[in-house]
Amino acid sequence: MIKKDIFDVSNRVVVITGGMGQIGAEFVKEFFNRKAKVVVLSRSASKEKALKVFGSEIVESPNFMVSKVDISNKVSINNAFDLIENEWGCPDILINNAGIDTQPTAPPEVSGPFEDFPEEVFREVVETNLTGTFLMIQAFGKRLVGNNKPGSIINVGSIYGMVSPVQDIYAYKEEMTGVAFVKPVAYCAAKSGIYNLTRYCATYWGKKNIRVNALTPSGVWRENQDEFFHANYESRIPIGRMAQADEYNGAVIFLASDASKYMTGSNLIVDGGWTAW
Repeated sequence: MIKKDIFDVSNRVVVITGGMGQIGAEFVKEFFNRKAKVVVLSRSASKEKALKVFGSEIVESPNFMVSKVDISNKVSINNAFDLIENEWGCPDILINNAGIDTQPTAPPEVSGPFEDFPEEVFREVVETNLTGTFLMIQAFGKRLVGNNKPGSIINVGSIYGMVSPVQDIYAYKEEMTGVAFVKPVAYCAAKSGIYNLTRYCATYWGKKNIRVNALTPSGVWRENQDEFFHANYESRIPIGRMAQADEYNGAVIFLASDASKYMTGSNLIVDGGWTAW
């Protein structure tokens, strides 16, 4: 008797927001290579951009779809789900990966002291990272319930939603430029909200076999990050390095597949040991 692969996601329809970002693009490639039907939702989505990110083998495949969506707009979200359902039926998996953050290269008006942090920036970050996730979950969950279908929802959090940023990492910016960089509050507050949103939805839909879990990554190495940031950040990680973008693929496949079918309302932390200190 051949045992079923509990990590199998073939023929499942997976929707990935922020699917053209650094981590999201790796999720897309991993699910595609595992024979899933993959939908990329992004506010900057286009076939031309998708070709640059993924290549023609993926983009021209009948198992790939890309749609421009504003996740802070309910109409935009529902229009996207209508297109998906018309093509492939109700999706099986939702990965809420879209979000905005403030990088160390950000201008001082959005990376200055907490006392002066702009209200409009706080609202924008929360609207995208938290409200957008809420709207995506709401639209997807409603369709699962309406179709009496099980599903898996994965919300991408952040170590900075679990613990406060270590501001010392960024102190070199002021030493070098005379302008302080403060890791802003908005991203941290919004990502923190992801965790209780996850737990709420997990308990709300638990008996309907709709699983809702969070995945918490730490920082991902980028070429455009300066060497001082890399050194400071990596000194705080027990493993001693930042993650490569594809090192979260195993965790997301686990959460999406039957390998985690008894898991809901949980937070899977993949952070090189950052939160173990």
